[in-house]
Amino acid sequence: MPIRPEHRFFYPIDWSQLSREIRFRRAGGACEVCGQPHRQRIYHLGDGRWWDPSIGAWRDGRGRSSRTLPTIEDLGVIKTTRVVLAAAHRDHDTANHSDRNLAAFCQRCHMNHDRPEHRRRRWRTLFRRKVMGDLFRGPYPIANRSS
Repeated sequence: MPIRPEHRFFYPIDWSQLSREIRFRRAGGACEVCGQPHRQRIYHLGDGRWWDPSIGAWRDGRGRSSRTLPTIEDLGVIKTTRVVLAAAHRDHDTANHSDRNLAAFCQRCHMNHDRPEHRRRRWRTLFRRKVMGDLFRGPYPIANRSS
């Protein structure tokens, strides 16, 4: 996952080597949560279940063999995705590069892990915009409500 230029100074100079070490040596080239393999195209149902051709079975969002088989309706919405692993900070502190704090996550697991932090940042951004509007532009106009 690319690092934004404004956040580059939070990461060490050798971040690419550190990330590679976590993703490929420690994690073995697979997501540490669900087990999806790096750079492979997988079939999934959108709810976390994905087809693992190495064992010939469906896996759930935690990487375990799925106990329930997909229904005919589920199979009608099969999607494909190319898995890309990223090194993520478990505690969201980009200055903490300890081995225990870094994890190799696929896109889905990374987004699920970061969801509370994204919600917190979204709330903060919206709150800041509203405050700035109150300070400099006056009160917000009343929305036109139709009953």
